[in-house]
Amino acid sequence: MQSGEPREVAAAAMVADGRLLLAQRVAPPELAGMWELPGGKVEPGETPADGLRRELVEELGVRTAVGGRVGADVPLPNGMVLRAYRVTLLDGEPTALEHSAVRWVGPAELTAADLVPNDRAWLPDLLAMLSVERARK
Repeated sequence: MQSGEPREVAAAAMVADGRLLLAQRVAPPELAGMWELPGGKVEPGETPADGLRRELVEELGVRTAVGGRVGADVPLPNGMVLRAYRVTLLDGEPTALEHSAVRWVGPAELTAADLVPNDRAWLPDLLAMLSVERARK
């Protein structure tokens, strides 16, 4: 992250077997119970990929590889920006260490999920990604 660039929050679009991983929020109260792509703030000195890998170890207990961007930037308060990245699970089974639950969803479940508002911006991109994955099977 270069100085002058917005502080980044990185989210993981993790797909396995044609399904996307969602995590259920526990806080803040207005978002508790809603579903999101897991991830978190990129710390100063970290690349977005490094920050996202660290967050996924902390939140899910998994080792991952971070790929390219998914969808557009989502502006956040205080000059921050939310960005989604394609993530591949390398090792471990995602476990809700900082969420109330995790679940793998297909296109219909993703469309019906009570997603946090910021992640809804990526719904068309996530559905397209799932469609491509399923076509490969």
